[in-house]
Amino acid sequence: MPIIELKISGREDPALAQKIANEISRLTKEVLKKKPEVIVVTVSFVPDYLWFVNFISLAELKKKSFHLNIKISDSTNLKVDKADYIEAVHKSLSTLLGDIHPVSYTAIQEMKADAYGYEGLTIEYKYINNQRKNDIIPAHIV
Repeated sequence: MPIIELKISGREDPALAQKIANEISRLTKEVLKKKPEVIVVTVSFVPDYLWFVNFISLAELKKKSFHLNIKISDSTNLKVDKADYIEAVHKSLSTLLGDIHPVSYTAIQEMKADAYGYEGLTIEYKYINNQRKNDIIPAHIV
């Protein structure tokens, strides 16, 4: 369900990518209450000299940065959950990356359940089908 795209400034580092993917997955599970078996994390690295803040490269600023973009189903988390997640991501990545620039972003995109899915099925379909299996919604109502 959640797909996370993470860009990190600096040289490609598979060991760091694994450590960060583990941490982001843990936070997504614990803070946003997402199922770990459907959390996907992709990590890419952007050279410091190609990442700019206010026209100045991170190489010149001698800082690190990140941009995390997560897609989740619409209305599945409260505002406080999302605020807690953004704070937790920032703290964790600050620890793992070191001296990060304050302009390091986390973006939570809420996708409509009828326009988002996996296994070739929408989240809405999976939800309705799961409710039916649990006899919560009678088949004739759906």
